[in-house]
Amino acid sequence: MAGAEKTNVMRILEQKKVSYIPHSYPAGDAVDGPSVARFLNVEPMRLFKTLVTVGASKRNYVFCIPGPCTLDLKAAARAVGEKSIAMLRQAELLPLTGYVHGGCSPVGMKKQFPTVIDKSAENWELILVSAGKIGFQVELAPGDLATLIGADWAELTESE
Repeated sequence: MAGAEKTNVMRILEQKKVSYIPHSYPAGDAVDGPSVARFLNVEPMRLFKTLVTVGASKRNYVFCIPGPCTLDLKAAARAVGEKSIAMLRQAELLPLTGYVHGGCSPVGMKKQFPTVIDKSAENWELILVSAGKIGFQVELAPGDLATLIGADWAELTESE
């Protein structure tokens, strides 16, 4: 990706000296985690989507889960000590985080919200998360990501 576009997420990772591998894909063709994983030729469970929620307390929380999975709202609420959790309305995402739907990264939001990464990330040497813009991903060590954003770990996905 020499000479390729850099996103703010990539700049933050470089500033904080976090090692990462940049990836890009055709934005119009890949609309969900599994299709992005296919374009990048990576295991879909290594590609983590970033979900923003609101708790019963009206506080916001961020959850990173494997692309093919669904967030277990009860498990998410338990992980952050809330009575209940709901997904943030799509119209509220950009004003709150600075990111658009499909390009939301756990790195570099307008404000750092409490973040929890699904424990399955610990099974991988490297995972991928959005680089903050549709069409771009960064691949990095899950521990480095957790340290950078101050994330906790929990089981967050619905069991099949």
